[in-house]
Amino acid sequence: MLIRIVRMDFDPEKVTDFLELFETVREKISTFPGCNHLELCKDAKLDHVYYTFSKWESEKDLEKYRHSKLFEDTWAKTKILFGGKPLAYSLDPQ
Repeated sequence: MLIRIVRMDFDPEKVTDFLELFETVREKISTFPGCNHLELCKDAKLDHVYYTFSKWESEKDLEKYRHSKLFEDTWAKTKILFGGKPLAYSLDPQ
């Protein structure tokens, strides 16, 4: 099991664009082979900062997703909405 957390800092004027985009891909990502859970969370204090929290069967499954057409298309549309640099963390549950 691998937990993946991605912190995304958006241009405040583009948050709605991101939320609309996420709704179009949420189901596709959450049903991607190896993905067991996908959640979107908003920062408690910063309205333009969001996190994705996902659980993957293995790092290999996450890498398959990260090299997929789905990720490529989604990331291309997401990264143009950023106001700051995204941060990603991969964690092993204990």
